[in-house]
Amino acid sequence: MKRGQTGYGWMFASVVLAILLALLPLPELMAPLRPYWLALVVAYWVLENPDRAGLGFAFVAGLLADVAQGAILGEQALRMVILAFILDRFRTRLRFFPIWQQALVMCALLINDRIVSAIVHLLAGAPQADPMYWLSPLTGAVMWGPVFVLLDALRRGRGRS
Repeated sequence: MKRGQTGYGWMFASVVLAILLALLPLPELMAPLRPYWLALVVAYWVLENPDRAGLGFAFVAGLLADVAQGAILGEQALRMVILAFILDRFRTRLRFFPIWQQALVMCALLINDRIVSAIVHLLAGAPQADPMYWLSPLTGAVMWGPVFVLLDALRRGRGRS
């Protein structure tokens, strides 16, 4: 295995943790501020390990989230594939941005994700999310730095004894 590459273990574990974080109940006032954890995790792996985390990885992660959350089957899979495609397209530039600039890009991508979700719900005849849920891209952007640092430490093996 090349230096800097990671096996599927950390990737799978981080996706499962992101899905579990999405399932945790929050107080009604805080629920709209919940970051889209799965998007942050998929974005990290697409940026940092593109040989193993591509469109297929994003699709499977989204499908697992759809099944776990009982959402419209394929909705999150589609959203993750769109996110991964955009990130993969601009990966070589984004990797060299400072974290704060990456956070701004993530905010824009998460807003795009909200738009895709609204379109899917409209086409499926499903109810639209509360307008307050449009605030979650902001918290996602704030959480990008800690998520990036944590996953980067795990990928590089900095937590090992």
